[in-house]
Amino acid sequence: MKEYRITDGKRFRMKDYDSGDTKGCPGGKSEGTARLTEINGRLEILQELLYAEGKHKVLVVLQGMDTSGKDGTIAKVFEGVNPLGVHVASFKVPTEEELRHDFLWRVHAKVPGKGEIVIFNRSHYEDVLVVRVHEIVPKPVWRSRYDQINQFERMLSESGTTILKFFLHIDRDEQKKRLQARLDDPEKRWKFRSGDLEERKLWDDYMDAYEETIQKTSTEWAPWFVIPANAKWCRNLIVGNVLLDALEGLDMKYPEPEENLDDLRIE
Repeated sequence: MKEYRITDGKRFRMKDYDSGDTKGCPGGKSEGTARLTEINGRLEILQELLYAEGKHKVLVVLQGMDTSGKDGTIAKVFEGVNPLGVHVASFKVPTEEELRHDFLWRVHAKVPGKGEIVIFNRSHYEDVLVVRVHEIVPKPVWRSRYDQINQFERMLSESGTTILKFFLHIDRDEQKKRLQARLDDPEKRWKFRSGDLEERKLWDDYMDAYEETIQKTSTEWAPWFVIPANAKWCRNLIVGNVLLDALEGLDMKYPEPEENLDDLRIE
């Protein structure tokens, strides 16, 4: 999975990453789907262990263009895990109250506590993406946020949070197919918004914004993973593998019971 991790943000260029690449998923779709089922089972065990130990925190950040598969990734990768210790937070247009505070105020309240996995379906990165593309705030404001985000994430890391940030990378043609599929399917049409087409016109601007964001904010303590997402099954498998590696690397152990149970018998 190392090839998807951005270790040197300064050298990152979007054009060097193929959104249709599946070489990280050898064996094809059927084998990849079977492997993901195995990963789901292992993640279920590790998530329970994470919750029981109550020591570590895990933050998963999902970013990507419309239709890149943020919802689908959550559904497929976290299938079967106990919702008691896994939470999803979505960040939409800020409320009036949120706008009266700094841009990270609403985000900090949603980060994981000990024993929890929290998934950000969109995140604080909207404040260097959408606000940039739509010129909602002046350039000096959103530029200063790169360092502020890095400092925020470093503080989370130093307080025991493992941070995994995924950019789900699709190309413009794949987005066209998926938007058309939504429009054509009565059961998925509810997801379609006419505003999606306006955002699509800004594709190049968004790619520039994502490229610089990854360049500026992929750090040792909070790395970005650029995931080829044209093939949904491969996208899910790669994200699952990265998460599995991270959780296994925590070397977790079940806690000892609070009292001696050796002589206890159930009548």
